[in-house]
Amino acid sequence: MAYDVELAERIREVVRDVPGITEKRMFGGLAFLVHGHLAVSASSKGGLLLRIDPADAEALLEDPHVQRFEMRGREMAGWLHVGIEAVDSDADLRRWVRHGITYARSLPAR
Repeated sequence: MAYDVELAERIREVVRDVPGITEKRMFGGLAFLVHGHLAVSASSKGGLLLRIDPADAEALLEDPHVQRFEMRGREMAGWLHVGIEAVDSDADLRRWVRHGITYARSLPAR
């Protein structure tokens, strides 16, 4: 499945003025990176692939449309899949993207 082009455009609008943002096709989706670190992606599985501080995972997983991201059957610490239902509104999308941007900014530049 290809990524949701409309969702990618919505993400692009949210991150438009963020310094150091680049776009790159990754994992079948369209990723938005901050200084070389993936922050958020329009996922090929629908919704968002989101990079987060692993310490924040439990609180963020309380949303019923959010789950740990799995790759090859293994849960990846610090990565979430945010279902499209969780980003219906622009405010919700901004909130989720902000988590990814904040964590990616905390990492050393590549």
